[in-house]
Formats: sequence, structure tokens, C-alpha cells
Amino acid sequence: MNKRVKKLSLAIYWHMHQPVYELEGTYLMPWVRLHAVKDYLDMVLILEKFPKLKLNFNIVPALLDAILDYTENGYHDIHSELTVSDTENLTDEEKAFILNNFFSSKYETMIYRSENYKELYQKRFAKDVAAIEDFSAQEFSDLMALFNLVWIDPVHFERYPRLQELWEKQNGYTQQDRVEIIDIQKQIIREIIPAYKKYIQTGRIELTTSPYYHSILPILIDVKSSTKNVITIEGLPQSLGMLDDAKYQIKSGLDRIEEVFGVRPKGMWPPELCLGPKTLNLLAKEGIEWTISDEGVLANSINFDFIRDFKGNLNDPYHLLKVYSYETKEKEIDIIFRDRSIPNLINFEYAGINSQMAAGDLYEKIKMIQNKLLVSPDETHLLTIASDCENCWENYQNDGRDFLENIYSMIENDETLETVLISDYIREDKHKKSLKKIFSGSWIDKTFQFWIGEPEKNKAWAYLKKTKDDFDNYVKENSSNPNINKAKRELLIAEGSDWFWWYGEPNNSGQDFVFDYMFRERLKNVYIILGINYPEYLDKTLITTIEVPFRHPKRNITPRMDGLNRSSDDWYNSGSLSMLDGPVFRENKNVDKINFGCDKDNIYFRLHVNKGSGEISFVDRINQFYIYTRNASRVGDRAYIRLISKTDNPYPILLEKFEHELALTLVKDTLYPPRLTAVLHPNMWTLDNPEGITIVYEDVIDVCIPFDKLGIEPGETVEFFMANTDSGVKNTYIPQEILLSMTRVPGT
Repeated sequence: MNKRVKKLSLAIYWHMHQPVYELEGTYLMPWVRLHAVKDYLDMVLILEKFPKLKLNFNIVPALLDAILDYTENGYHDIHSELTVSDTENLTDEEKAFILNNFFSSKYETMIYRSENYKELYQKRFAKDVAAIEDFSAQEFSDLMALFNLVWIDPVHFERYPRLQELWEKQNGYTQQDRVEIIDIQKQIIREIIPAYKKYIQTGRIELTTSPYYHSILPILIDVKSSTKNVITIEGLPQSLGMLDDAKYQIKSGLDRIEEVFGVRPKGMWPPELCLGPKTLNLLAKEGIEWTISDEGVLANSINFDFIRDFKGNLNDPYHLLKVYSYETKEKEIDIIFRDRSIPNLINFEYAGINSQMAAGDLYEKIKMIQNKLLVSPDETHLLTIASDCENCWENYQNDGRDFLENIYSMIENDETLETVLISDYIREDKHKKSLKKIFSGSWIDKTFQFWIGEPEKNKAWAYLKKTKDDFDNYVKENSSNPNINKAKRELLIAEGSDWFWWYGEPNNSGQDFVFDYMFRERLKNVYIILGINYPEYLDKTLITTIEVPFRHPKRNITPRMDGLNRSSDDWYNSGSLSMLDGPVFRENKNVDKINFGCDKDNIYFRLHVNKGSGEISFVDRINQFYIYTRNASRVGDRAYIRLISKTDNPYPILLEKFEHELALTLVKDTLYPPRLTAVLHPNMWTLDNPEGITIVYEDVIDVCIPFDKLGIEPGETVEFFMANTDSGVKNTYIPQEILLSMTRVPGT
């Protein structure tokens, strides 16, 4: 080893969590089952290839319960129940559900792998509305089989030869085939707990946990201190009275992991990396030895700015590479803080490039950090790479396996790097730093505003508070009721973070109404289980405006071009398309929503740009928006779009040709003049004069394009779609499946 290079320890820490989707014995969503066969097992089995590698995993107890429900208790989700059913007996409602939900797979990395699945996808989205009569019983059977197969990690096809045989079949699937696919999935899920036990016992992994139902502890403990920098506190209870529940969530979480795995966790991953002084006091009191948070929380705690260069490398990583000790009222607790940049790269960037190049880039960033340690006064340093373990890998080819094997190999073959179990490192560390204060915050924007302080979120907290008060009052008078613990479980589930994440702004799952339904059902169940009437308001949705992902224009519009979101009344009758969020917040998502409409002279667009949060700034990037149009009423010369794709598996919409391209460029919050190009000859673009096109940017980007500029005559239809990019490299296509269209009304 080069004596000038100080060894760098790496804490690679993967977090696993899903909301409680179960209601009345059925899971309303399939994500526990699908991530179990795609992520949870192979992420630990990879240790077989790397004998020196050590990893850290966090599993939320509620997720562990769900895994056991599938394997030990015979539970199904709606999707798996349909998968094993006879397609000849499907109702129209079930067929519509299948067409709307069994394409929930990443096109470039999952659907594209199967020629038949791809053909079914193209058939489904050849029309705006699913026509169930266009699909045969056999096609429904194939669709359900292929959906479940593409969600299985490729490594399991090597481990289960029958699974490979079923994959190679590709069409003509029988009901027995589909039953067999689900049975094999359950076999894979049954392997998860024994695999983790094995690697715990051999000292290859450390397992930690979170509060049982993934509650935001600082909010439960002290709601007042959680509301700084939020939109509004109107409607929010001044106190939740849930300190005891927070204690219970922590202790019962530790108990559950110890019960199943035989080892009591030393560390705890606070949900959403949310910490504060009172949270640390409670964690220490419950016996937690160490916990973790984000670099933003550390920055505010020590009044230090973590400055990065244009490549994202820290100028001074020293403070981020230390273990901190914090003195609580009870005892000392240790804290590590993760590097934020690396998880963002893993979740959002590396999937789009060659896996070896991505691994090489990450390795180079690790070495850049290590090379800056020469001036450090200490000999030991810990780089914490802590990230979600579930929701990014479907964006990678081969489910991220190639990327992980490449980066693990590079680390293992570098004698100046070592992977460590966090508790082992903390126990041996002789260079801990004392943390005098802890800033209250989360990993997003260093605040709690994604779970509290917005009208819908506040109403949800008020409903939860009222249910909690009614429960407590009932128990005081009826402590002998045998159903009290069962009712309390419903209340604890409702304290989970996910319900509040999806209420209100800014996140949109596309199924917010399902999360709203599940939250209210949990609260209603508290009353029902206790045998008392529940408040009637729990029958009504909390969602003030149920925003559908897509809406056609209601009628013509002529909106003001002022770029001000407050003029949204002008856009009331417009069409709209929302960019849905996944479970992982997309800080690099350029557009949240577009509105579109027209009158007899012009076509209008409004782009709701996502300016990001925290240190990941939208306005610091080169953000480009492209609007592609063509005349659907008559065919002229057309050309393919010219954007650079990150993958060689293009969406079908990219095979279409267009006549005009309008490019908008936004750099450092400055909108540059538009660039219009038109087709000169087939497959040849040329610059056109953008005169007459209006663009305005304040809160949003407003765009007005004369129909005449696009060659659209009265009575003719324009088809269009949008793309947003970073420096010309495709980020998102809007929409991904079909072209949008509007018809120019005849003049009066």
C-alpha cells in the first residue's frame, strides 16, 4: 500500500422500506412482493462473489411483517390474485385493471426485454383509452405472466431453471404457468430471512432497523419544532401527544428484528433521516448506540458549508468522514452522516450510462475523497454511502447487477479501501468528534415540509390526532377490551410517513387516492375494532383536488402570457399532464406538470418547472425543453428527433417523425430566446424564424405558438409531445406512450 495514502473505510448501507399496503387480508399494491423478488435477496447474495466485502442493511419491521405475510400467512395482493385466476372468467372491471396496472414496468429495462410484452405495450398505448375487447384471453394471460417475470431479478433465472424455461416461452402462457410463476416468487421470498441470518452470523453484514411503521420521529415527539420553513401551520394541532407512540415504535421495532433474526440492532435508521435533539434523546434512552442522518443536517449542526466543484466532488470532505458523539440527557449516542451526492448519482444518474463507466466514475469519486485525506490530522476516516435499496435498480440494465459487481470489485481489489460494518468501525474509532448541537431536519431540504405544513398534510395530522385522542379516552374507560392492541396497531400504521408524503404538494404518485383511502381506512378501523362509531368525515377524501395524471382540454383557452402561476384560472379549461413521482423524491426532475390548450389562432403551453430543493439546484443546470409537433391531418416531410438517448432501448414514441422542433433553454434561472427548427427535406432539419412565438418565465414557463407557424390550418389537428433534457441528453419524454393532439377550430 502506498504509505502516502491513508486507508479509507466505506460504510455501504442499504435501506429497505415499503408502506403497509395490507387491508383486510389483501395487499392493495404489489410492491413488497415485486421488490422482494427483484431486490431484497440478490442484494445480499452478491456477497458470495466478494469474500472481503461487508455491507450494512436496514429493514423496517413493517416490511418484514409483509414478507412473512406472503411466505407464512398465504397473503396475496390484488395483482397476484388476478395472476393466478382463470382469464376466461375475468370481469370487464378486472380486465381494465390489468390493462391499467400490468404495464407498471420500466420500458427501457424491463418491457423491452420481451418482444411479446413490448408488442402488448404498443397495442395498449396505440389508443388513448384501453379497449378491453381488443385483447384476447390469451393476451391477458401473457400480459400477467410477463409482468411478473420481468420483475424478477435476472440472477434468479440462473438459480431456478424452471423460471428460465417460463421466460423463454414468451407467449401462450397457461393458468398453470402463471400459478407456477407466483409459486417460484414465494420460494424466492422465503429465502430472504435465512440469507440475512447467514450473513449476520458470519460477520458479513450488519442489520439495523427503523421505528416499526416508519414514522417521522421529530414530528411525533414535538410537532411545534417540526414546522419551521413550512407553507402553513393552519389546521395543524399544537400538540400530537404521541411521544409514547414514538417510544413504542422504536422499542417494538428493535424487538421485532431481534425476534426474527436473533440479534438486537445496535443502530437505527431514522425514517427519511429525520433527526433532532429530542429524537436523539429518545433513541439513546431506548438503547440505540448509533444512528445516521444526511450531510445537510450536519452542515447546519456545525455551521459548515459542504462545497462541491462542478463535477460534484467535495472541496473539503473531512467533516463528513467522521463519527460524531452527541451527549443526550440519558447517555452518549454516536451519529454518522452520509454523503448526499453519491446516493443521488446511484438513484438518478448512473442507470443511464454503461455500468462499467458508472462504476468507474463512482470509484474515481471515492478516490478523490481519499486523496484529500493527506492533510487530515486523523488516521481513520469513514465515508458513508447510504441509499434506498429498492427503487432505482429497475432503471438499470440487468437490475443493477453489473454496476454493483463492478464497483464492489474495484473496491475489494484496492488495498487502500475497506468496507466495514458500522458498529465495528464506531467501536474501534479513536477519532470521534463531539457534536455540541444537532440541527432538526431531514435529508430533503433540511426541513420536514414534505410531511407537514401543507393544507392536506395538516388535515391528515389533525385527523390522526383526533383518532388518537378518541382512542386514549376510550382505553381509560374500557381497559379490559381485548381488541385494544388490535386497534392500536391501526393507529400506529397511520402514523407512518408515507401517507403524509403523498398528501398535498409536491409529490404525486398517480395513485394518491389509494394512499388517501388506506390512511382513512386505518383511522376508521380504530373505531370499528373498538366497537364505536367513527366520525363521518373519515368517509370523505382529504384530497382537495384529485389531480389525474392526464386530462384533455375542456374547451378553448386564451390565457395571459405572464409566467405567473397565480394566473392559473386562465388555464382552468386546459389539458394537463403530471409527471408522477416515484417513492424516491426526484430532485433532478425538470418538469412537474404541463398544461396545454389552444384557441383559433394559437397553441399554448405552460411548463411547471421543478426548481429542486436543498443543495441540488434546478437552476444550476443546463435545462432544455423540446416541443415536437406535426400536422396529423396531412402528411408532409418529417424527421426523427435529434436528442441523445441514454439507452439503446428507445420508447416507441421516439420512432415517430415530426415537422417542427421548438427548443427552450434555461440556465441559472435565465430563459434564453427560443430556437425553432423545421423539416426542410425528409430527415433533414433547418433553422426557422421564431418570430411570433412568445415565451415568458417567472414562476412557470408560458409558451404561445401561432398555428400558422406550425402549418396547421383551421380544422386541422396538431400532434405533439415534449422532452426535457440535461445538456441535450434525454431526461424524460412527456408523455412516453402516445402523442397528444389538439384541433384548431375554424375561424369565425
